[in-house]
Amino acid sequence: VQLMESGGGLVQPGGSLRLSCKASGSILSINVRGWYRQAPGKQRELVASIAAAGSTVYADPVKGRFTISRDSDRNTVYLQMNSLTPEDTAIYYCNFKSYAFGDHWGQGTQVTVSS
Repeated sequence: VQLMESGGGLVQPGGSLRLSCKASGSILSINVRGWYRQAPGKQRELVASIAAAGSTVYADPVKGRFTISRDSDRNTVYLQMNSLTPEDTAIYYCNFKSYAFGDHWGQGTQVTVSS
């Protein structure tokens, strides 16, 4: 599975961005799709995930501001980010997780929130 993210960029505080992650290859074994982020000097952390059945998980700092969703074919996953703050500045990585075969990662997309 190859993952390609898009949609990052520079946005002012309070603004919005929508990240996309499109998968190519076989996704039949994928159980969970998610977004992680890594800020400078910090560990990579889960932002949001969506399971095959559709249940979602959000990190506390983004609850109520970010929304994860996917296309009906489950090849593409999105992260709608609203009310962005400078603390959201990070490289955002798409992750497709297979319990049987492990993790697949995208190359990352930079999100910078600054005035």
